[in-house]
Amino acid sequence: MTRFGAGRIALVGFTTVIAASVSVSISVLAIDLPSTYATVPTPTDAARDSEVGANLEPHPDPNEEHYDNMIYVGRMHHDGETRLGFDVDNGIKFIFGTGFDESHKQIEEEDLRHEHFGPDAHHDLPQGQGKTREQVLRERRHGTVNKDGPKPFGHVDTHPLDGGATPPTVAHVEPFFMDVAPVTNKDFGKFVRSTYYETEAEHFGWSFVLSSFVPKAEMLETSDTDPEAEHWVAVDGAYWRNPEGPGTTYKMRENHPVVHVSHRDAAEYCTWVGKRLPGEREYEAAARAGHWGPKNRTLYSWGDDATTEVAKEYANLWGEGEFPWSNHAEDGWRGTSPVKKYPPNAYGIFDMVGNVWEWQRGGKHKARIVRGASYVDSLDGSFNHAATLGARATMHGTTGTGNVGFRCVKSPKRRVEHHFVYHDEETHGQLAVEDQFGKRDMIPQRGWEDQFEVEDEDGDEFEVETPRKKRKVVKPRSHRSNEL
Repeated sequence: MTRFGAGRIALVGFTTVIAASVSVSISVLAIDLPSTYATVPTPTDAARDSEVGANLEPHPDPNEEHYDNMIYVGRMHHDGETRLGFDVDNGIKFIFGTGFDESHKQIEEEDLRHEHFGPDAHHDLPQGQGKTREQVLRERRHGTVNKDGPKPFGHVDTHPLDGGATPPTVAHVEPFFMDVAPVTNKDFGKFVRSTYYETEAEHFGWSFVLSSFVPKAEMLETSDTDPEAEHWVAVDGAYWRNPEGPGTTYKMRENHPVVHVSHRDAAEYCTWVGKRLPGEREYEAAARAGHWGPKNRTLYSWGDDATTEVAKEYANLWGEGEFPWSNHAEDGWRGTSPVKKYPPNAYGIFDMVGNVWEWQRGGKHKARIVRGASYVDSLDGSFNHAATLGARATMHGTTGTGNVGFRCVKSPKRRVEHHFVYHDEETHGQLAVEDQFGKRDMIPQRGWEDQFEVEDEDGDEFEVETPRKKRKVVKPRSHRSNEL
């Protein structure tokens, strides 16, 4: 019988437990013992305990982890090259949201580095301007009622120009690795040939194509259009191999971002390569590339200059022509452009603004999130979205269009930590005792029954339920996501 911590007996079962997409083949039951059997150790004592140390071993060094064509996004040492380890807070704090809202200037630079704990943890403003816990609770209890009714779960107030979250707030993200460029047609083709995957556009038999790209003019009269975007036409037979429909091909665009992929298609590809889709806060943190505070926060990736003469050197946008029929191609492209065509940002990541929108992790099935703007967007939001660093939009998860692609991210390796969850033997199977040599014993122990009969002083029988059992599982490090 192995001691797990102090005052616990470790019980192990045979059933497989799934927690945050990680398979765990060993389950543990923890039963609290009276304090006379053991004393509670301090974290330092527990770390030195050889029987418990497996849960408290040091994190892997992030400086030893490297992936081809991926950039590390996280806090660095003062030398600018060494990555901070997980023994300190190595995540990134930045001002998240639209760039058109000037309220972000009220957030001081020192406040981004301040850890918000304790009674004043509910504010994003510096000392003297924030709200205490009591003030926040009082407003929640006695605040004015919204005459438009309560907002649905996951609702985000957005700015009318770029669709960015408003008002801007301080956000925090853990370190991660991000692809240097969006997934290309060539990359996606390898995935399809290896797995025989069929995209949702192929399954449905159609996808959206910009009206000025439709190969035949009569399609504009016979085909359906998107009710929320009348310039996007549902073309039969359009998918990633035939971007504008039958008769067109991706062959001369193998280095362009893959388009006509749904949210599920993107998530399936990322899973195939051992990665995942980025969260929108991760995406914006990487897009801002160090410009996180109110003093150096810019509207665009190249600064605040909103002229086409400057923007055409940094991003693939629509330009000054009339949308959707007149694209002067100031940047050299009417549609998608090859990845890495324009200069990277300060982190070395390409195409974070313009070219194609990119699917993000999370959201709802009917309102999946895309970030980054695309070649159909403008600089000032006079048509479509303003292509700022805060540009954000939502669309149905099954939507496939000619201006939406994706890229993948990967979390750094960290030590495996565990926690305990309640175990139902009828559902997950019977638990077993494991001794110090790893031998499992399935002999029923006293008090293990789900319930047993006890006689009271009067001889009446009544049922007493035993305490619920727990098993040891891997502690998830990320929020659950229903991409697949």
